[in-house]
Amino acid sequence: MRFRGWDLVWFLGFMLPWSSTIVVDASIHDYRNERFSRRLNSYFFHGGSEGLYASKIHPSHSNSEDKPLNGKSFIRFESITFRRTKEATEQQHAMQQKTGLIEAIIVEVKDRGRIGGTRENSDVICCNPKLAEQGSCKVGEVIIRQDPNNPDWPKRIQTSFEGQTQEASLIHTVEVNSTGMYYLYFMFCDPELKGTIINGRTVWRNPDGYLPGKMAPLMTFSGFMSLAYLVLGLVWFLRFVQYWKDIIQLHYHITIVIGLGMCEMAFWYFEYANFNSTGNRPMGITLWAVTFSAVKKTVSRLLLLVVSMGYGVVRPTLGGIATKVLLLGFMYFVATEALELVEHLGNINDFSGKAKVFLVLPVALLDACFILWIFSSLSKTLEKLQMRRSMAKLELYRKFTNALAVSVLLSVAWIGYELYFNANDPLSELWRRAWIIPAFWSLLAYVVLVVICILWAPSHNPTRYTYLEEMGDDLEEEGVSLTTSGVKVAGDVAIKLERKERKVSSAADHVYGLGEEPEEDKRE
Repeated sequence: MRFRGWDLVWFLGFMLPWSSTIVVDASIHDYRNERFSRRLNSYFFHGGSEGLYASKIHPSHSNSEDKPLNGKSFIRFESITFRRTKEATEQQHAMQQKTGLIEAIIVEVKDRGRIGGTRENSDVICCNPKLAEQGSCKVGEVIIRQDPNNPDWPKRIQTSFEGQTQEASLIHTVEVNSTGMYYLYFMFCDPELKGTIINGRTVWRNPDGYLPGKMAPLMTFSGFMSLAYLVLGLVWFLRFVQYWKDIIQLHYHITIVIGLGMCEMAFWYFEYANFNSTGNRPMGITLWAVTFSAVKKTVSRLLLLVVSMGYGVVRPTLGGIATKVLLLGFMYFVATEALELVEHLGNINDFSGKAKVFLVLPVALLDACFILWIFSSLSKTLEKLQMRRSMAKLELYRKFTNALAVSVLLSVAWIGYELYFNANDPLSELWRRAWIIPAFWSLLAYVVLVVICILWAPSHNPTRYTYLEEMGDDLEEEGVSLTTSGVKVAGDVAIKLERKERKVSSAADHVYGLGEEPEEDKRE
């Protein structure tokens, strides 16, 4: 499951200076000396599962393997070979044509109940003599009840060993004309084939390319987010140029964040596009994208944390706490990098979900640490600003706190939805909605970044959110608050002027001899 943390604002990021030319198969499921597992009275091997959209071009009645497949969905068996043991081979007669049957079964998840003897009140998967007498199946074959509305499905593809040959091959293409989540199983019923291994690969393709069905919408979403970041960047640039004389360091950070967001989304878009057109996913591109995202998430949380601590607003440095901040960031980067790699590679090579569970827990705990530390620091910063009566900065941080609070509430609600979604969809029947899960986090990060851009927008008075010395800070805040509390400030200024006049008057009395009382005391 995609149990992500909350991306609140993107600040600084970078790419590691390394890559690889190794190619990882995409919607291509590889089998290397895989073995069959026992289940009831059958032996099976799970060959993969993908969400496939219906072909845009209806297939002709021709059975030719060479007909064009553009615009069609299909599952292609390429160089599939089954190798049985020598003992099983030697027991067969050389002149016998079929000495062992292996079946490839493709079933849509909604039709999974059509496999096995459920309808016959039997818990077997392979046909036995008793069921064969009823005419519902053939001995030695997997029991399949065909769909009356689609007699060819679930699909059965049979491959037999000939005589005393040790290997059997399967080369076939199955076209898909109904949108759904499809599972592939290789099965046999003959106990003599125990120990058989499978090699080869299957290629799964959608009408518009090789991108898996549940990932296809992410390509469009990445392109849309790239444009959204571009629009935000143009608006920010115009504001940046308009007040270029009053730009502070924070504005450069926000500019970098916008650029990184735009580049990252564009990078993912082209990665998906390459994946979709070639069917292969270069390891280098995947690692760069995953590492880039992990670094960006880490740095965004670190900078969000130090801003919440009041860095640059109520304190000029972090002091001794900087080491703890960096240590937390390093731990989060390692955990996120591992999780992202398993997640993205898992969509390709059918990685077990068990590894994800162990990697999700550290990320979740570290995210919780960030959340607690950020809001604890915000509380202290708000308290300091209130004690100093820095009204402009206090108002700014209140808005910032409210934005973060709403983001956290949305994140918690979405995490709950993710848990509900995955708990109620163990077989990926809702695969067409799965892309919304990761898309939400990117969209939330963008929205919060827009809020940050509004709060810290360049203006003619940048000192309202920058660190100043204690005295200068107070005076500056009074000047900033003049427009909202003019009467109060005017009174304060009047009191200060009156005190200054008294001091000047007293000094003048001393100069002109009006204050002789101290001299008399001196003579005494």
